[in-house]
Amino acid sequence: MKNIIPFIIVLFASCGSTKTLNYSVKDPVLLNTLNCPENGICSLELIPNKAIEFKTDEFGNLYPTISEGEKTILKYTYKKNPLPNTEDSNYTELIYAELDSIITETTLTDNDLQNVKLHFGRLCYCKGETGYYPIKNGEFKILKSAKNTMQISLEFKITEVPQIISKINEIISLK
Repeated sequence: MKNIIPFIIVLFASCGSTKTLNYSVKDPVLLNTLNCPENGICSLELIPNKAIEFKTDEFGNLYPTISEGEKTILKYTYKKNPLPNTEDSNYTELIYAELDSIITETTLTDNDLQNVKLHFGRLCYCKGETGYYPIKNGEFKILKSAKNTMQISLEFKITEVPQIISKINEIISLK
């Protein structure tokens, strides 16, 4: 019996996991990101109580529609600085994901990326090289990094159009 008591104490002490991540976003979160190309501005948004669907227009192009729902939308935006005195030089890349309302640790790769409707958008005056595309090649992770913080990382490749952003690595503090 004396030998079993230390075992039970160790067993109960080891039951508490430090890797649990259980965030519920109540209000929209907008962050300017740290890891952005020098020639632009990046932001990351978590938008609660929404859902995203990608519809197809009459030309076969995808476009996002965001509506009221029970999920949290992750939206990453890269806006390249426009060229001075140049019309139509606006350039934006967007990444969307639909997360559960309670965000948990996640690791998805390749075709499983569509479990969170992960899409890349390229918006510019780039004839034939603009639109939204499902991300099917890469790795997406949400991990607990410290108390009340989570790390979002994504590394991916799109074959349909050129891309500037291919990696995201951000830490978000939620309270």
